[in-house]
Amino acid sequence: MSGFEHYAQELADLDHEIRKYALICGVDLANRHEVEACLRDHHDAWQDDKARESLQGLLVLRIKVETEMIEQGMTPPPLVAPAG
Repeated sequence: MSGFEHYAQELADLDHEIRKYALICGVDLANRHEVEACLRDHHDAWQDDKARESLQGLLVLRIKVETEMIEQGMTPPPLVAPAG
């Protein structure tokens, strides 16, 4: 186990930070193309690039937590609520 015993709280904390950095980067998390462009494109201003790198790291960490949850037979909640 990687140390994420409290999956619900870990994901809630990660999701909070992911949403914060997505807002800073001007990225709609429900739009996959915007997320991919944010992670792919570099910016001239260091602050913009730093926020983008933080968002990327948080998304990777969320994927790792989700993977561990699935391996343990749990279903992770979605980062973005389905439209409806």
